[in-house]
Amino acid sequence: MIAFAAAQIGDPYKWGASGPNAWDCSGLTAGAWAAAGKVLPHYSVAQYTQSTKITAAELAPGDLVFWGSSSSPSSIYHVALYIGDGQIIHAPRTGRPVSQESMYYWRAPNFFARP
Repeated sequence: MIAFAAAQIGDPYKWGASGPNAWDCSGLTAGAWAAAGKVLPHYSVAQYTQSTKITAAELAPGDLVFWGSSSSPSSIYHVALYIGDGQIIHAPRTGRPVSQESMYYWRAPNFFARP
């Protein structure tokens, strides 16, 4: 799944897209996990609620990292694929292509899960 996500680096962000040439955040994570044989919904909140909740200390490559506007999972608005060493691959937003960067590139994520 990490190799799949890495191969998408540079592809454009497009809201609602699930590849093969453009992605939104949950489309990219669903596509990466599909490459590993696991189906995830194309919706960040559902990806979290249908996965096993973990802590930041438990993160392993392939886990999902989420950002929400409150402590409620229903506030989740972004998801990324954790690749290790504090790095993620994600489809950030309109105007920014799929990229690899620190999971603290903007603000600290507040939800973590393992599909």
